[in-house]
Amino acid sequence: MRLSLSFLLLLHAAFGPAFAAEPSAAQEGEASYYADSLDGNKTASGELYDKTKMTAAHRSLAFGTKVEVTYLKTGKSVTVTINDRGPRAKGRIIDVSGAAAKALGMVEDGHGPVRLEIVGK
Repeated sequence: MRLSLSFLLLLHAAFGPAFAAEPSAAQEGEASYYADSLDGNKTASGELYDKTKMTAAHRSLAFGTKVEVTYLKTGKSVTVTINDRGPRAKGRIIDVSGAAAKALGMVEDGHGPVRLEIVGK
């Protein structure tokens, strides 16, 4: 019994903070989108950024995580795959691709309020 409790405490110490970084419920905040000039640049995951794909950057979600992004101003939603780290702008919680921004109706605004929900990995 002592060994298993010690083992569980060790696992929690090693991996607990990583799990805590992923929101378990909806997260709301400000989103922006990638500039067209970044098309073809390497992302943090090693993939090339493609402005026509439904991808996004998030500071802590694992690469490959599927996230439903709802633009609260229009009510439109898209599902994106996290493949980069960011956003770098203070106060933002996600950067979406050009295609995602267009589908959300965010292009003209440049940024705006969103709700994020994890839908898969």
